[in-house]
Amino acid sequence: MPEGPSIVILKEEVQAFKRKKIIAVSGNTTIDKERMLNQTVVDFKSWGKHFLICFKTFSLRIHFMLFGSYRINERKDAPVRLGLQFTKGEINFYTCSVQFVEGDVNDTYDWSVDVMSDEWSPTKARTKLKANPDMLVCDALLDQHIFSGVGNIIKNEVLFRIKVHPESKVGNLPPKKLSELIKEARVYCFQFLEWKKAFVLKTHWLAHTKKICPRSCSIHKKTFRQNTPQDVLL
Repeated sequence: MPEGPSIVILKEEVQAFKRKKIIAVSGNTTIDKERMLNQTVVDFKSWGKHFLICFKTFSLRIHFMLFGSYRINERKDAPVRLGLQFTKGEINFYTCSVQFVEGDVNDTYDWSVDVMSDEWSPTKARTKLKANPDMLVCDALLDQHIFSGVGNIIKNEVLFRIKVHPESKVGNLPPKKLSELIKEARVYCFQFLEWKKAFVLKTHWLAHTKKICPRSCSIHKKTFRQNTPQDVLL
C-alpha cells in the first residue's frame, strides 16, 4: 500500500493538469464518473494515503488500497478503474478505491494530522497518544487519525531508529522517547520522499522486510504481552 510520501510524489507529478478541463472519462468504477466530464481541476491534494482531485463543488478521493497503481500519459495492460483525459495528456488509475467527497475538501480533512502537511501538529499527536496509554506503539503509528500517511515501512524504520519495541505500550514510553517517536515519524517521511525520488529507498531500510531485528528482537511477532517499562527499549 503506498504510504504518504508516495502520494505526495503523485501529487507533484500531476501538477501539469491543474486548472485543466477533463474532456473524457473512462473506467470500470461504479461511481458517476460522467460527473467529472467538462469539469476543471481546481487543485490536487494529498492527505496521508488519500489522493484528492479537487473540483469547484466536490472532490474525488483515490485510495490505492493494497495493489493500486497509476499511470500518467500512458496505460498499462490491465482494466482501468478510472481514466481522466485532458486535451494534452491523461491520468489512469488501477485497482483502487474511488469515492466522491462533497463540498469543500477542507471541511472533511484535518490537515494537522497529515505527517507531511505544513499544518502538521506534533502537539495534537502527543495529546492523542497520551489519551491512549494502552495502545501499542506499532498500532499508534499506523493510526491514520494520529499519523496520517504512516504505513508499515515508516512504522518499522521509525521504531528501529528510536530503539523502541513495537509491542511497547504508549503509556510506558518516557516523555523524551514519546517526543522522539513524534519527531522521527515526520523526519523519516521526508527522507522517504527524498530517497524514493532518487530510486534508492530500499537501500536505506534498516528493519523493514527483516523477520529478525538486527538488535536480536523479533519484529513481526503475532502474540502480544503486557509490557513493563523495561520492555520499551530495544
